[in-house]
Amino acid sequence: MGIRRKNIMRILMIVIYILFTVSGLILMKKGGNAGKIEVGSGEFSFSISWISALGFICYIISFLLFTRIIMMFENVSYISPICNGIAQACIVIASIIFLKEKFSFTTIGGALLIIAGVIIMNIKK
Repeated sequence: MGIRRKNIMRILMIVIYILFTVSGLILMKKGGNAGKIEVGSGEFSFSISWISALGFICYIISFLLFTRIIMMFENVSYISPICNGIAQACIVIASIIFLKEKFSFTTIGGALLIIAGVIIMNIKK
């Protein structure tokens, strides 16, 4: 029971990480600005849209979750490509849906290759 609970927790952490990564990137792009930094007359100011700020917060949370996920698994060379591959494929899908980005057969082919790579990495030896 303990091993099963541990595996469920790992999968849940990965899903939450991917949700925060994808939403962070989509929101930052949707917000439309990377922030404006001004320095002058001894003053410093920084402004960013609230949508971009929310995306930035989501992306920071995803980074913190990813560092935790790395600690949960024995091999970084195993879990990092899996998490990043799934996240990249989800980002492509989310970009098409939410940002109305154009896609081509090469985009779909690339996403399928990423998914195939994740599957191949999970085949037990």
